[in-house]
Amino acid sequence: MNGEPMAPDAPAGPLQRTNLREQVLALVRQSLVSGEIRPGDIYSAAALATRLGVSSSPVREAMLTLVNEGLMEPVRNRGYRVILMSEHDLDEVYTMRLLLEVPGTLQAAANAQPEDLTRLTVIADEIEKAAREGDVVGFLEADRRFHLGLLQLCGNRRLVATVAAMRDQTRLYGLEALAERGVLDNSAHEHHHMLEAIARNDTNGLENLIRHHLLHVRSDWARPDSISPARDQEAPAEPKGKIVDHMSALRDSVRAAKQARGEEGDDGEGREMRPKKKAPAKKAPAKKRPAS
Repeated sequence: MNGEPMAPDAPAGPLQRTNLREQVLALVRQSLVSGEIRPGDIYSAAALATRLGVSSSPVREAMLTLVNEGLMEPVRNRGYRVILMSEHDLDEVYTMRLLLEVPGTLQAAANAQPEDLTRLTVIADEIEKAAREGDVVGFLEADRRFHLGLLQLCGNRRLVATVAAMRDQTRLYGLEALAERGVLDNSAHEHHHMLEAIARNDTNGLENLIRHHLLHVRSDWARPDSISPARDQEAPAEPKGKIVDHMSALRDSVRAAKQARGEEGDDGEGREMRPKKKAPAKKAPAKKRPAS
């Protein structure tokens, strides 16, 4: 492993982010991947900000970032629309992920140290917890941290950044229904199986696990028919699911941490927060001299 810093898309848990804009972007990404933010529907940055309990600025910046990445498009005077990806597009993304993630993960496994497996085991536990609770956004966020964190061990920053971009273009429209039926548990357990294969140096077993794991992306998880078609909207749509709960919790954690440290930056609503200045001490009134 090299000691170089990770690419911008390096995995990081939500509570590790101290910038509200990064948190909003991460949550919108995962909600887009899971289909909670639906393709074809138009979303207003102001309306989404109201749902999340934050100012419009970080939401608008997140939307513009996704526009620049080709995942959303602006709709004049209305908001932003998620671009619908074709089956051919999704097949290409799946093929790219196979070509990159299988050899990349095998190389990462060869470099893995016991402390790496311990760290990844904690994330694998988070994935299982989210699956049990039917928390699709939390499941995807932890899953992203696990796989990119494992890939990071291969020492190829560009490969990690490319896989991160491919994951953002994946669409898993069937996850919500699968979560409700408890089917996500099987996939969640696979992360622990991968770590066990790495620990016993079982390269063939690990490769089979990775391929089987990725197969979910284009089989039982990829069901565009499970998401209702875009509506003829008179008003911007609102996202469904866990995104609001996640954003509320993350916003509160950022605000509390910054206030505790008295740091400048976002107060959790996108407003600038500065350390409170102490009021100047009042001068004692001058004593009158006695008349001579």
